[in-house]
Amino acid sequence: MSGVAMAMPRSTADRLWRAVVAGLCGNIAHGTLMVLKERMGWLPAFQPYQDLQRVLGAALGESVQPALPWLLSFINGTLIISLAFSLIYSRLPGRSGAAKGLVLGLVGWVAMGLFLFPMLGRGPFASDMGLGPWPAAFSLAMVLAYSVFVGIAYAALDRTRSTHG
Repeated sequence: MSGVAMAMPRSTADRLWRAVVAGLCGNIAHGTLMVLKERMGWLPAFQPYQDLQRVLGAALGESVQPALPWLLSFINGTLIISLAFSLIYSRLPGRSGAAKGLVLGLVGWVAMGLFLFPMLGRGPFASDMGLGPWPAAFSLAMVLAYSVFVGIAYAALDRTRSTHG
């Protein structure tokens, strides 16, 4: 056992590894959907990672490598969002991990639609792109692919899930 895991109370260490593994599962589901989007040619004008790359480059005053937005998303999904999910898991509505993940995803989608897309210059829910409801619908699929799989994986790894309601 690593020194970090030994220094943390057992419940904290358990929560952390379950959150990270669940976050990895969510990232795999999200990444798979993004690869499928590219291979199938769905919404070629809707490129949120390229938009984020552009905005980061403008904010930093220099060119940003294409891998940076993907890396930030990976770290965010594997560590930050999944750990936050583990902390609020028992308070989320729903009896299954999938239902709790769905709630997380819907909240995340609204936040992304109202804050991230306007910050990227795409308007609320990417409505300024002139592509109708499709960017909003696909962003919902992106977020739910991640969040539902996080919920399913976290519940499967949570030995005390029966006490979470």
